[in-house]
Amino acid sequence: MKIHFGPAGWVQWPDSEEFSIEFMRLLGLAQEGGSLISECFLVASRIDPKDGGDSWYREWLRMADISNERANAAFQRGHVLTAQSNWLRAINYYQASAFDFDAADEKQQGVLRTMRACARRYIAHLTPAGEVVEIPWQQDYPLEGYFLPAPGASHRTPVVVCMGDPGNRKEEYLFKVARYARDRGLSLLAVDLLGSRTGAKFDEIIGRPDLEMSVSHVMDYLTTRGDIDENRVAILGDGPGSSFVARGVALDNRFAAAVCDGGIWDMHERSFLMDRLSLGSACKGSEGWPRRKFRCPVLITMGEQGWLESNHVTGLFERLKTSQPDISLRIFESSETAAAHGHCDNPTLANEFIFDWMADRLESVPA
Repeated sequence: MKIHFGPAGWVQWPDSEEFSIEFMRLLGLAQEGGSLISECFLVASRIDPKDGGDSWYREWLRMADISNERANAAFQRGHVLTAQSNWLRAINYYQASAFDFDAADEKQQGVLRTMRACARRYIAHLTPAGEVVEIPWQQDYPLEGYFLPAPGASHRTPVVVCMGDPGNRKEEYLFKVARYARDRGLSLLAVDLLGSRTGAKFDEIIGRPDLEMSVSHVMDYLTTRGDIDENRVAILGDGPGSSFVARGVALDNRFAAAVCDGGIWDMHERSFLMDRLSLGSACKGSEGWPRRKFRCPVLITMGEQGWLESNHVTGLFERLKTSQPDISLRIFESSETAAAHGHCDNPTLANEFIFDWMADRLESVPA
């Protein structure tokens, strides 16, 4: 293997960008408990990215099964903490094994069932125990979430909702961000748009023009709980495809703070289309998005080496800020890491900044 490290982070296979990005994500999550560096490199040594993904699927599945079996054996011996650590890594490895499959692929369906079983065992043995919750949304298509109550809470607590790109899985938030919420006395609700089953109906859902309405349904659910402070709800929309979260927040004034792309990705796509259609600069900008102003503070974080050039992001942000005064932008530079797309080269640095920002905003809201 030839190893490369540059401004955009770790590149394992220079001729295979997709696999290299996923591998960098796996390596970055080692510091969050989602993998072990030695296991990642052991798997990578057995992968040939030119075989169409066969070795990728086989080797990550093998490592996931090993972690799952190790977790179950530890649990049987009464070593719950060791079991939990291995379940978390198994979740991540299972997800990695199937990341290149279509939703209807039978291999993916089997992997996801096992991954969800690991997640359920993990949250069931937290202190306090987490819950698997069902949130009404579309007819016969409820959302599923994991609710992790703040430790030691004796009163209504602030809560952070985590929703990512339409294809992101809520299970990754168990190792990616849960500890940041827990350490700050915040409850966490991790939700995705993949429904409560592993079927392929998601392919129908992803094309809906009103994905942002799911955000209000999540808030509606939270207001039914007696253990959270509905006046102190923040939301973290993870990834460029989470512009639907930004639209949802703009249409629902019940959130106290939001970390999302602020509509940057929507603005970029609109500007690109206007250029292609030669409609001129008069059609560019933030006009028409969002349809309502954000009613809460908003933070946008990007990496300097992300899919959108930082100068372009800054320009879009300045236009957005003219109509959204309580909005902030933090671009992580290559010199500090967390500069890759989605901060996958160093998620810790980004998460520390994000959760400190959210905690400060939630603390400023009267109880």
